[in-house]
Amino acid sequence: MEFSIKSGSPEKQRSACVVVGVFEPRKPTLSAELLDKAANGYISDIIRRGDMEGKAGSTLLLHNVPGTLCDRVLLVGLGKEKDFREKEFINAARLAIKTLNETGAFDATIFLTELAVKKRSIAWRVRQTAMIAQDVTYKFDQFKSKKDEVRRPLRKLTIGVERRNELGLAEEALNQGLAIAEGVTLARNLGNLPPNVCHPTYLAEQARSMAAEFTLDCEILERADMEALGMHSLLSVARGSHQPPKLIVLSHRGGKSTEKPLVLVGKGVTFDTGGISLKPGADMDEMKYDMCGAASVLGAMQAAARMALPINLTVIVPATENMPGGNASRPGDIVSSMSGQTIEILNTDAEGRLILCDALTYAERFEPDTVIDVATLTGACVVALGDVASGLFANKDGLARDLLDAGEEAHDRAWHMPLWDDYQDQLKSPFADMANIGGRLAGAVTAACFLSRFTKKFEWAHLDIAGTAWKSGSNKGATGRSVPLLTHYLLQRAGKLN
Repeated sequence: MEFSIKSGSPEKQRSACVVVGVFEPRKPTLSAELLDKAANGYISDIIRRGDMEGKAGSTLLLHNVPGTLCDRVLLVGLGKEKDFREKEFINAARLAIKTLNETGAFDATIFLTELAVKKRSIAWRVRQTAMIAQDVTYKFDQFKSKKDEVRRPLRKLTIGVERRNELGLAEEALNQGLAIAEGVTLARNLGNLPPNVCHPTYLAEQARSMAAEFTLDCEILERADMEALGMHSLLSVARGSHQPPKLIVLSHRGGKSTEKPLVLVGKGVTFDTGGISLKPGADMDEMKYDMCGAASVLGAMQAAARMALPINLTVIVPATENMPGGNASRPGDIVSSMSGQTIEILNTDAEGRLILCDALTYAERFEPDTVIDVATLTGACVVALGDVASGLFANKDGLARDLLDAGEEAHDRAWHMPLWDDYQDQLKSPFADMANIGGRLAGAVTAACFLSRFTKKFEWAHLDIAGTAWKSGSNKGATGRSVPLLTHYLLQRAGKLN
């Protein structure tokens, strides 16, 4: 889709549709009033008759409104003005884009960005509008012989701003929003690909392509390289699969050479059967989404590179399948990690932490400023937080606050979970330094506690996105979370977030 920013009066817009809002009860916004004035009260007459009362979730499409240069006017209900907040803005923008995409209006000008949102700037409103537009119009139908066609889908969106002096800020925010949306699309596409296509070698190929496009440093470690480094915990997960594991490393060098990098680590289990601790067959197809942590950090890297952020950023993706087989790891096996710590594998379906721990140890060589890992790690996090918030753990409260703020700004929220030493006892093993599971209680916490044992040398946070990375049911598909949270955090660190 093509995007642009424009400052001008709505009645003078030559487009297939102009979008304005109406508050409840029957209160037009400034842009709607300007349209109404040009139309000699045509719109206010319709509102007075009760055809549009302004209730949230309602729309009314008008054709050939007199005194205007557009073909259509779309009125969007906003609810009560006193209750209009961030969520209401996002819902209204989402509804407007969805309606536009279904009306046959191939280009439109949207004036909802004029609406004041508490504690949110014009840059936020523009950035969100761009992200929402790309999200609403996203399709994944490349494997269908007959595509799901939309009649004259929306192809061009102009975002209206009220003041000319806001144009520069709005343009920058639009470019940021589009870069983030592109990163989200990459993450969704990777997540939605079938596992016979998206395997560790495919992820490595995508990383190489990204490196070539954005002039990134790229290194792909093979099985022999990992064996030489002592990554026996990671390799224990790959033992049952015919697909070779990969350790993918991408680096964007946008900051000063003396600046320590930020490091993102993403769990890349491209299909998770559970291994010998085999999962139930029902819904196992969704285990292709177990690489959504990897997809998220690759999406965040693409967004950062697209925006040419003045930071040093490294992404590490341990990629493997977790399959049963005669050579697969067994419950009771003991393996040594790259750190030298030994692990008793009590459940082969707790494999994500086994690959992440070696990747986190590998991150030490970059002398990082901060390390954030992202993983579809535990069903326990889904039980705790559902599909609304990602679980956030951190060894520094300041880092947790920064990530929570970024999540709120991006509307990709997380919830701060405890990482207390009281939980560490659940990981005791009589035969090794630790077990890879801590029992039924507090499963998301003990998984984070396991990872914390490999992060003593840097500031670290862990995002458990098991509940937020994809949707099930009739709307099944990858969501692209937590690309928005991560990229807003990177924008904060780069001093580029307005």
